[in-house]
Amino acid sequence: MKYDIILSGVGGQGILSIATIIADAALGAGLYLKQAEVHGMSQRGGAVESGLRLSDSVIYSDLLPSGSADMILSMEPMEALRYLPFLKKDGCIVTSSVPFRNIGDYPEEAVRSAYQVLPRTFSLDIETLAKENSLPKSANMILLGAAARHIGILTPEQLKESIGNVFGKKGPAVTDANLRAFDIGYNH
Repeated sequence: MKYDIILSGVGGQGILSIATIIADAALGAGLYLKQAEVHGMSQRGGAVESGLRLSDSVIYSDLLPSGSADMILSMEPMEALRYLPFLKKDGCIVTSSVPFRNIGDYPEEAVRSAYQVLPRTFSLDIETLAKENSLPKSANMILLGAAARHIGILTPEQLKESIGNVFGKKGPAVTDANLRAFDIGYNH
């Protein structure tokens, strides 16, 4: 079994933390993993992308071919659209529904229209969910929780264990907040 994911967003949103958690879960599950990151202008507001390839057999390349991604997981709706050529016909998009306005002429209506014709798209307002649940720094974990139902090669339990592994050094309060955020996304 193989599962390819493109993670996208802008600097400061926590895309690389999501990639680290998925990678940790994959390694913990004994899967093969290749990861390619494009930091580019990864300071706050610049595009960030990470490609993850997970498999139960050897993977020879970290680059995702066109039309091979099972999922685009995006903290920002326009950033997800950049990677549509990489999505399989039956692949899914899990994205924040609220734009991160890092450009003056953000094409919000065009982005919203593009999503109306895309099949297998799951979007939610992760920022509002994070604020309503007093988890302002955990919107990315809400998104990962929402995506967990669709990542067939890993279980939600494996992802939660990796949240504990990755955030454990920051103490129980940070770990618990991120686990709670994951559950909010998973149950939404």
